[in-house]
Amino acid sequence: MVGLGSVSVPVIKQYLRYVETLDIDVPALLSRSNITVTTLAQESERITGEQLQAFLANLIIATDDPLFGLKSGAFVEPSSYSVLGYITMTCATLEQALERIQPYEKLVGDMGVTSINYQSKQLCINWHCAYTVEDVREQMVDNVFASWLAYVRWLSGQDLGPLEVHLQRAAPAPELMHHYQQVFSCPVLFSQPSNSLILPREYLDIPLRQPDHSLLKTLELHAAGQVSALGDTHNFSVQVKDIIRILLSKGITRKDMVAGQLNMSERTLQRKLQQEQTSYQKLLDEARLSLAQQYLIETQLAVDDIAMQLGFSETRSFFRSFKRWTGKTPSVYRECSSHKSG
Repeated sequence: MVGLGSVSVPVIKQYLRYVETLDIDVPALLSRSNITVTTLAQESERITGEQLQAFLANLIIATDDPLFGLKSGAFVEPSSYSVLGYITMTCATLEQALERIQPYEKLVGDMGVTSINYQSKQLCINWHCAYTVEDVREQMVDNVFASWLAYVRWLSGQDLGPLEVHLQRAAPAPELMHHYQQVFSCPVLFSQPSNSLILPREYLDIPLRQPDHSLLKTLELHAAGQVSALGDTHNFSVQVKDIIRILLSKGITRKDMVAGQLNMSERTLQRKLQQEQTSYQKLLDEARLSLAQQYLIETQLAVDDIAMQLGFSETRSFFRSFKRWTGKTPSVYRECSSHKSG
């Protein structure tokens, strides 16, 4: 799609769960936004970004509440994030969940783009909203950050909070400021250069409530196919790397199978990667390193078994590659990681 792209139905359903607590004529609201009840009945359906923007603009008028974006964040559910929600539910740590946002956030919708900056003692999660109407954009950013925080608290089973919240929007009326403090439980700064959540870096290691590595692999393979079906042309190399990692977890390294997941030939795959100044081998190496580190830290698999799992024909080839990537042998890396966690 062109313009504002598309949005999954679960996104608008989260807003509707909030609206249903108010005295608002929902059918009329949907009609004014050119959204049909039939469309909303199908979780797999998508609406246009223009329809969602119109819906939110109409909701601003209907509620006459400058805090509706912030308040609607409390109505988030795993399904609000489509397949991405179920993927994050099966991750073992918050770091694993955060790593899944960029490859799959398009499945939720084209409302904006997430980037994460890792620093020595903290991490900064930025969200750039793609919508063009200022009032709508402000409410959407409030909703996204309030939803993220509520969802992370549920995932972890802990009352986590950011160090700071940065918002590009101007500060609301003084009598409304305490609502932001109630939601985020931290300093909220307005008129900032970006929309960002600042979190302690140690949050990355927080365990999540329902880890399931086998289900995670299955869901990611399904999600990668869905992203491909949406015709995503941005961050193609990220998408390819994710498919490589999923297949690699099953011991598969074949380029033709990755190309097949994307419904294209190997030649087209390589050409598109070259356009992003990368290659299949480079992405394969990066995926192998990521999985190798995961296996060495999180499992008791023998190094020989890890080498085979990662598609190396010989263990010594894995040893040489891993030392080239990290400066350590797999055994030393595992030992050092064990000392750190202990």
